[in-house]
Amino acid sequence: MSRTSILDWSIQPPYLHTPYVATVRRAPHHPLIPLASSLAERTGPVYGEGDLGPLDHDLTRNAAKNGEPVGERIIVHGQVLDESGRPVPRTLIEIWQANAAGRYIHKNDRHEAPLDPNFVGAGRVLTNERGEYTFITIRPGAYPWKNHPNAWRPAHIHFSLIGQNFTQRLVTQMYFPGDPLLQYDPIYNGIPNIKAKERLIACFDLEHTRPEWALGYRFDIVLAGRDQTYFEGGC
Repeated sequence: MSRTSILDWSIQPPYLHTPYVATVRRAPHHPLIPLASSLAERTGPVYGEGDLGPLDHDLTRNAAKNGEPVGERIIVHGQVLDESGRPVPRTLIEIWQANAAGRYIHKNDRHEAPLDPNFVGAGRVLTNERGEYTFITIRPGAYPWKNHPNAWRPAHIHFSLIGQNFTQRLVTQMYFPGDPLLQYDPIYNGIPNIKAKERLIACFDLEHTRPEWALGYRFDIVLAGRDQTYFEGGC
């Protein structure tokens, strides 16, 4: 079915949010047409352990050539849940992010910040039987973007999820607690519901912090229903 038939627009951002300038040209100009889901959408895809490498979850090692990447090492973990609060096992989670200086490895990224030869900023993992996942990475830096004068994006990590079928598809972003740039960010502020916004901010997790090695953050994700995590495609 079309995402418009299952999204709760009281918490999801509108397709057209003029403070986020890119939506002006991206937003649809006509009503979307709901499509009936097929058997393929309700039953696939299926991913297995053989589809992942042993270091895919560790962004500090999956691209290292001459040592570890520069920056603050962090552990990001959480649980993926369905609309009834049940864990969703074997969900494929892919993440991508800027490096510690706020630079992506992408030909269109012209930010005058250094690239890190030991960090590509991408990883993936399957949730376990309890819907749990863990990534080891570097805290990303803020970076400028040309949405408005003196515009800077808060530090964030992009998440892409595919659950047990295509109806459990989600693309979103994770932010960090206490970031002063959040109040100025049109993407974050495009979400009309305060509690929905707060669900995009990871919680500092002392229990998963490794002494003298890395800080821990917890980020739980709900794939559907009333408490669904903000769907990035809305903007």
